[in-house]
Amino acid sequence: MKLNYLFIFATASLFAFLALDIIVRYLLEALELQSNPRYEELRRFVEPRKLVLKRVFGAMSAACVAFIIQLMFGVGKMAIGVPVATAFGILFWELIYLYYRRKLQKRNEAFEGKILDFAMGLSSSLKSGLALGQALASISRRIGGPMQEELEILLQENRLGVDLPDAFEHLYERMPFEDIQILSTAIALSVRTGGSLSEVLEEIVAVIRARMEFQGRLKNMTAQGRFEALAISCAPLASFIVLYLVDPNLMRPVVTTGYGWLAVGGATILVSIGYFVLKKLITIEV
Repeated sequence: MKLNYLFIFATASLFAFLALDIIVRYLLEALELQSNPRYEELRRFVEPRKLVLKRVFGAMSAACVAFIIQLMFGVGKMAIGVPVATAFGILFWELIYLYYRRKLQKRNEAFEGKILDFAMGLSSSLKSGLALGQALASISRRIGGPMQEELEILLQENRLGVDLPDAFEHLYERMPFEDIQILSTAIALSVRTGGSLSEVLEEIVAVIRARMEFQGRLKNMTAQGRFEALAISCAPLASFIVLYLVDPNLMRPVVTTGYGWLAVGGATILVSIGYFVLKKLITIEV
């Protein structure tokens, strides 16, 4: 019986890899013909072509592993094993993309956390007598993190002939934060119409500081809600693991029968809906 399973698995793997080659070629050709904005915004971390390859190979690997695990648990029906393995493949297809989206989000958060330091440093540098370009160069050398990377791009554009107000507009296009828009507008007005930019920056610093303090208090107030949403979502999986360790014979039908996997799928959908509803309730837009 096990040899039959191995033969079936080897045959399925051969056809899967042939299909994989066709899918990869098609996706890469489609990517070359039409730029996908979902991939373009992640270019800083991974090339779009590599991201497509990672998603495809990750999905296929997850599907194969899920199929093997089902064989180990005694799932003998292909009508159960193939759809479950496909579901795991689709899940990993999305998880790989979400992984890079999370990296992008963390970079944006790190950038946003440096906006106040940037505004304060720019105001202090201008008060000390430095020109705007010199102040930006001085800050970019010591501020670090994503903010330093973006300022270096801004200064490089300025060296190539782009005016600083336009370079700040490009910065806002890359990092669309409201505080950056305020800074960009203030710098554009000051450069084109004159006036004391350092005094304007002092007011902007006060506004940004008040906004960050409020957001910090708001985040602390909703921390318990975020933890509860995560705990409630993980509770069914934890319960299944505990019950399986206590009585494997009772819980084995959940992963070896079609009705069991339908129950798992239904529970996963309901838990996901509950998690996103709770997350929406505790997310306050300001």
